[in-house]
Amino acid sequence: MTIQQIYQIAIEMGMKNDFRPKKQIEKHLKRLKEKYAALSKKEKEVFDAEKLTNPYIDSRINFNSGVKNIKRVMAGIDIDSAELMVARYLSNHNPKNPIDLAIAHHPTGKGLADLSDVMHLQADVLAQYGVPINVAEGLMKIKISEVSRSINPINHFKAADTARLVNISLMNVHTPADNLVAKFVEAKIKKDKPEYVGDILKSLLEIPEYKEAAKMGFGPTLFTGSEDNRVGKIAFTELTGGTEGSPKIYEKLATAGIGTVISMHQSEEHRKEAEKAHINVVIAGHISSDSIGMNLFLDELEKKGIEIMPCSGLIRINRNKK
Repeated sequence: MTIQQIYQIAIEMGMKNDFRPKKQIEKHLKRLKEKYAALSKKEKEVFDAEKLTNPYIDSRINFNSGVKNIKRVMAGIDIDSAELMVARYLSNHNPKNPIDLAIAHHPTGKGLADLSDVMHLQADVLAQYGVPINVAEGLMKIKISEVSRSINPINHFKAADTARLVNISLMNVHTPADNLVAKFVEAKIKKDKPEYVGDILKSLLEIPEYKEAAKMGFGPTLFTGSEDNRVGKIAFTELTGGTEGSPKIYEKLATAGIGTVISMHQSEEHRKEAEKAHINVVIAGHISSDSIGMNLFLDELEKKGIEIMPCSGLIRINRNKK
């Protein structure tokens, strides 16, 4: 497989597991194409054409070494210069079976620069849970601006430059993988039909990645509420969508009838706002949740004969072996 084919699998899996209907995603892309068509020649020169076909612009090919047939991949939650140097070292010591591609989960390069662009997804998901779209968009626009400003001064292309120097292809798969874990966890919880918050924690611990994380000391935990609280209506709004949304959203979720939110991670400010709104918050786990999403994607690559070498915190569970 080529890196472009692998990249396309990631985008297609992301769209298939998006909380939004496919027609809504296609409508968004069509609107962008119409806006692009109206740009001047100079504006088109600096416009990122990838946005016209990729609804998850935080997931990118950062460097393509030109390898035509990728057979072995190093995959991790964060891939930086250190991991790429390890990949080069291992390749040099095993030239008959080199690492052809490094796949990160968290954004790097252009994907990191564009992280805030995917956060609009959250407004659409919040609307599905009963938050008026005008309220969801209003709160998200403020947060998106904050995230955009915080990302602006980062050295975005540090890892991509290293990938070029050591000549190992680099890409990252962020929101598509987050969509995968969000749908996976939603399906598990809906199947188990928990009545109490403690039941959610038990259900999550039946998922191998969360069980392994618990053994390592960072398993699912409760940030607000009590295990004896009834769950009410559950929202899966904090498992995908770039990064944390607005801390002001919990009051709106409570008004919409949400009793419990399942999240990957949560800041102290967000936790306090959720507590004020009397919403139970179950933290599934950050790296463990990221691992689930990446594993579901990597399993598809293994089906196509690609060897996976996990690194950088990835809790590798291969569901093909079951």
